[in-house]
Amino acid sequence: MTDPTQALSFGAAAAEYDRRRPRYPRAALRFALDGLPTPADVVDVGAGTGILSRGVLELGHRVVPVEPDPGMRAQLAVASPGTTALAGSAEAVPLPDGAADAVLVGQAYHWFDREPAHAEIARVLRPGGTFAPIWNLRDERVSWVAELTRIAHVGDSAGSVLGRYTDFGPAFTAIETGEFGHASTLTPDDLIAMIHTRSYWLTASPAEQRKVDRELRELFTSHPELTGRETVELPYRTVVLRARRR
Repeated sequence: MTDPTQALSFGAAAAEYDRRRPRYPRAALRFALDGLPTPADVVDVGAGTGILSRGVLELGHRVVPVEPDPGMRAQLAVASPGTTALAGSAEAVPLPDGAADAVLVGQAYHWFDREPAHAEIARVLRPGGTFAPIWNLRDERVSWVAELTRIAHVGDSAGSVLGRYTDFGPAFTAIETGEFGHASTLTPDDLIAMIHTRSYWLTASPAEQRKVDRELRELFTSHPELTGRETVELPYRTVVLRARRR
């Protein structure tokens, strides 16, 4: 069940979220929007600070961001001049029927109440339109990354996403999947700052926050792949789940 405290925890760290979170590979966004006209009318649900919206704009499409958290909407306005996010959610999108060629979701689908969200997204989409949740997920096939996940409680892996979400309900065709590799170059301090934008850390007690930070620093001084390095390559597997509205 979705934890509303965690789901709406990001606004307090909106500026750092926008600065620290990885961007989406262009290949992943092109896969999500394959077969649609350019420019397409795209709705970014759970838009956060606009990281996904900006990527879609760079590909030449029109974007309407929708975001429930006022702190995230405010940061989106700062980081994405000329783009205004609407207050709304996946279960209540403030747009008319058939307004969009595509609805994309970056890092937020796991927060949705899925059945009403699917019905609402289908309402907003034109027939044949695309629904595509997207995740930047750490590549836990790398041993130190798996240890990072354990320490920081940072959630989904590629395997868990692909295994958990097998359909979007009767309004949509079968899911097609795409996976795209990339990496972010970070200092140890950068990586810890990025962890500070995660919902688990934001809603943890001060004692638990200190414990996570301490164990992360110990990871950098003890793991053979990290010891003595000024920067690390944090590998990601970007997973796209794509389906068409019937």
